[in-house]
Amino acid sequence: MGLISKISNKIVFIYTAPLIYFIEGNSKYQKILNKIFDLNVKRKFKFITSTLTLLEVLVLPIKLNKFELVKKFESILVNSETLRIIDLDKKIARKAAGIRAEYKFKTPDSIQLATAIEYSAAYFLTNDKKLKVKNIESIILEDFIIN
Repeated sequence: MGLISKISNKIVFIYTAPLIYFIEGNSKYQKILNKIFDLNVKRKFKFITSTLTLLEVLVLPIKLNKFELVKKFESILVNSETLRIIDLDKKIARKAAGIRAEYKFKTPDSIQLATAIEYSAAYFLTNDKKLKVKNIESIILEDFIIN
């Protein structure tokens, strides 16, 4: 089953790296990400992410005074009708602590995974092969790139 048919009619958590790749135009992943985001805009599936993603994508553009890029990230994350940002709450924090204890992931990764699971995402879209846990299937972008 291809990636596109796999995510149709599902909730997909988008991790920080794929979002950065898409917005900054990472050529290696651009073709597949363009397809994914096009389907999202057409409402073929739902994207969710956490407020932590917003924090993470803004750090480098702010540090480099690239305020147009800051606006672009904020526009996509905050104003999108097809991407929902989930705030950290007590239930997510508790679930993240469990993930951190079991898998020894860093706190930010545990929060991202906990958010995805808590909000019933079917898939966790990332490019980090280590971010795999039970209760959600990770989709690794690299696995869908044909060299």
